[in-house]
Amino acid sequence: MSAVRRLVVEADGGSRGNPGPAGYGAVVLDAATGETLAEAAEYIGVATNNVAEYRGLIAGLTAAKALFPDAGDALRVHVRMDSKLVVEQMSGRWKIKHPDMKPLAARAAAILPASSVTYEWIPRAQNKHADRLANEAMDAGRDGRQWEASASTAELDAPARTPLPDRGPPGDAVAGAAKARAALAAARGAADTGTLFEVNAGVSEESEPTDVTAAPQVGWAAAPDLGAPATFVLLRHGETLLTPEKRFSGSGGTDPELSAVGRDQAARAAAHFAALGAVQEIVSSPLRRCRETAAAVADRLGLDVRIEDGLRESDFGAWEGLTFGEVRERYGDDLTTWLADPETAPTGGGESFAEVAERVAAARDRLTARYAGRTVLVVTHVTPIKTLVRLALEAPAQAMFRMELSAASISTVAYYGDGNASVRLLNDTSHLR
Repeated sequence: MSAVRRLVVEADGGSRGNPGPAGYGAVVLDAATGETLAEAAEYIGVATNNVAEYRGLIAGLTAAKALFPDAGDALRVHVRMDSKLVVEQMSGRWKIKHPDMKPLAARAAAILPASSVTYEWIPRAQNKHADRLANEAMDAGRDGRQWEASASTAELDAPARTPLPDRGPPGDAVAGAAKARAALAAARGAADTGTLFEVNAGVSEESEPTDVTAAPQVGWAAAPDLGAPATFVLLRHGETLLTPEKRFSGSGGTDPELSAVGRDQAARAAAHFAALGAVQEIVSSPLRRCRETAAAVADRLGLDVRIEDGLRESDFGAWEGLTFGEVRERYGDDLTTWLADPETAPTGGGESFAEVAERVAAARDRLTARYAGRTVLVVTHVTPIKTLVRLALEAPAQAMFRMELSAASISTVAYYGDGNASVRLLNDTSHLR
């Protein structure tokens, strides 16, 4: 039997305009030493980032096979890319829906047996060698020529590498964080049942230690490793014509479509998530503005959209389509009571905040069970997002009026297996600038 040959392929692609002038780069490394064995780069004309990234993968796998053409099944290639899209699609976890991607993925899959290739997502900072090659190729295309290996300085900018362990692809950052939590828990010692912050007022030092399986851990208490959380990336839908006028627009109104501004916001959000490379699933409110926003992202990522009725906006009853001032003028007493009491519904049989919280919490529980350990883009509305954040913080209902949520803004909440939640982001709009 031939000795197993282990290689690493690092690949990248870029487009200056997306679509625009594009190029790719790929490098083949010896897995045991980190030594560069081959480089490839090419200017490919006008193309998208995704096309360029797939072309980089194809070039890297082709170069790896060419180095050891007679290795057969003894060749093992570990691909490292900063394109979550390519990594997830080639790993078989994401569907390939875009017609431009399908033939490229098929070409990449045909180069080596599937059992010989593994894939790993890495941050862009760890993919500098291939990134530099891709940029050299695009620079060459700009100057009317093709990339030449003899003129490349890409390897000089590559980060120092350590040999790849003789194992499968390493875990992601979430797994690393889980190991860190487990190590911290072990360091505290099995007999140490205290916390850095006192969270159980009135419990004497002589009390029995709390059983960590009986209730969620609070604060920094030592806890068993809970694994990766279900992470909800909460995206508010893009603008409709009612949004700039701040009119009540819930599930009992006209179900407006996105405006031109809203469609642009959805496209920017899609580009952001494509570059981020973290979203694994997409769930949306059934209302049109959310479905349109979700579809823009789904088309970019090659994912399907699951509709969750519990994520719909509140029904604002007779207030639908009115501004706050108009409601104050027509239904002043009802508005005052609604602002003070979460059990009060808007005029005309709408939903109270308490009713919305009940169905949103039920939807949250369904989704966290279904997507444990995964990152889910949840496209919904102001009230459901504020409700999820409020419940995660265990804040009173009045906290809803202390949050600002812009159109197409991003918030993030992670849900752990012990029932704890962690709010990680609120109302981020940096992707819209």
